[in-house]
Amino acid sequence: ARRDARRKGQVCGDPDLQGDVVGYVPGRLSACGIDEAVRVRSVSGVALSQSALMNCRTAKALKRWTEKAAIPALKRKGGGLQSFRVAAHYACRTRNNQPGGRISEHGKGNAIDISGFTLRDGTQLTVLRDWNSGNRRALRDMHRKACGPFGTVLGPNADRFHRDHFHFDTARHRGGPYCR
Repeated sequence: ARRDARRKGQVCGDPDLQGDVVGYVPGRLSACGIDEAVRVRSVSGVALSQSALMNCRTAKALKRWTEKAAIPALKRKGGGLQSFRVAAHYACRTRNNQPGGRISEHGKGNAIDISGFTLRDGTQLTVLRDWNSGNRRALRDMHRKACGPFGTVLGPNADRFHRDHFHFDTARHRGGPYCR
């Protein structure tokens, strides 16, 4: 019964990606929109603080990162990882909301921003508060290991726009992943 329930809530053909199929999402700007959108609620048993709208390529990258980096990095802390605090997902806008800028990967369903982590014992870690705290090793390990599953990885050392969250997107770059 549990297996059937997981199959019913799966998206992208993966029972570890739980959510809803949304389909086509138009954008208010011509470069925005998602052809085959999904709204993800949880990834490999880790809940999202809010359902996140994205494409399957991004959902699958989030799953790889969750399983290979986030869960292992927080395994020995507070009983393990329970949920991600989602700061942003799909939004038809320019990069960093700057006037005249290029369309953000958020506007294409290719990105998710994560600002914090809740552990099973209720402890909350945030990128802003804990990047330089006693939990920095776990956060920096998660940030470093996102480079590969995601094409762009930005964090506190990237620029002033990313000091309080991790930005992950699946954009492809000629020279390989762009990670800061």
